[in-house]
Amino acid sequence: MALSIALIMFFGMMGNLIFTKIKLPGLLGMIVVGVIIGPHSLNLLDQSILNVSGELRKIALIIILLRAGLGLNRNELKKVGKTALKMSFIPGLFEGLTIAFVSIWLLKIDFIRGGMLGFILAAVSPAVVVPLMLKFIDERRGMKKGIPILILSASSIDDVFAITIFTSFMGIYANKNFNIGIELLNIPISIIIGVILGIVLGLILVTIFIKYRIRDSKKVILILSIAIFLVSLEKALENGVMIASLLGVMAMGFVITERIPALGVRLSAKFNKMWVLAELFLFVLVGAEVNMKVALDAGLIGLVVITFGLVARSMGVLVSTIGSHLNLKEKIFSIVSYLPKATVQAAIGGIPLSLGVIGGDLILAIAVLSIIVTAPLGAIGINFLAPKLLEQDLIENV
Repeated sequence: MALSIALIMFFGMMGNLIFTKIKLPGLLGMIVVGVIIGPHSLNLLDQSILNVSGELRKIALIIILLRAGLGLNRNELKKVGKTALKMSFIPGLFEGLTIAFVSIWLLKIDFIRGGMLGFILAAVSPAVVVPLMLKFIDERRGMKKGIPILILSASSIDDVFAITIFTSFMGIYANKNFNIGIELLNIPISIIIGVILGIVLGLILVTIFIKYRIRDSKKVILILSIAIFLVSLEKALENGVMIASLLGVMAMGFVITERIPALGVRLSAKFNKMWVLAELFLFVLVGAEVNMKVALDAGLIGLVVITFGLVARSMGVLVSTIGSHLNLKEKIFSIVSYLPKATVQAAIGGIPLSLGVIGGDLILAIAVLSIIVTAPLGAIGINFLAPKLLEQDLIENV
């Protein structure tokens, strides 16, 4: 495993550097490295690290979401509240249902299996979106209207929504004693529980930090440990109570910054340093999940299905921003920022096949193809368009 860790760090860093030099997002370089050294290509990674790939990616995602939470403030959240709520489910609903109906026509599968595929594809990738939005927050780009915060917060809920609806379609297909109304009710309940748990844990941490003298480096370890416990709690209770734990992780960071702003700034800087290492594991291991042969099996029809879904998602973003303070340029940027797929598709794309769903191999192939197409398309588009479409608020930097 030690050699595999070295390969991930060295080649991931080289991929990041090369892509940055040619004016492409560094994360794409890391994903490409993962594809090349992963089990479906050169197979240089030890099986032991592939076995814990999901857990390592989860920890990396927790680190960047803690950093995101520490960078939020109440006034900026208020700017985007209503629009963020609409963007958290309308684009995903548009995309998922469109793919479900289009699949009947193009893939010759029934609506239920089309729904599984639709809501696998409907989840936007926080792994791709969150780091880029944090970069724009630091640059104060688009922050006069809170656009990076809008996309950051909405995309986190978008995943909860997509995964819950996917689970509902799986339940219907399996003919369990299944109540879709209860499943849909679980979405707001899981969000509320996740946020409340995050707030409570954040307040407990604030009390500890005020009462006891603890070095910042040890505070980081404590915060990260509790965040991992929270995410693990979601897994332990998944058959009973649903918890939007990643939202809870962000809420923890938010509470700490709200109560002790100076500490929030210091901790944010430390999590930034941790992210330098964490992003290597996140993106290289995401790339290692990609099987190009499986993706090619989806063919042109798979690409057409994905395109229909992205067009519908874009329409959903436009509908979500009706009545908002966003101008046309900012709406276009929001559309492009909602394109990337990666983490969720890599995590759940193979579930229908593993459970014996007829056509599960096709669902997996299109899920993998969506990563290959949309992760680079979205990341390049976000980086390229941000300076052209978002105003930079220089006043805050004085």
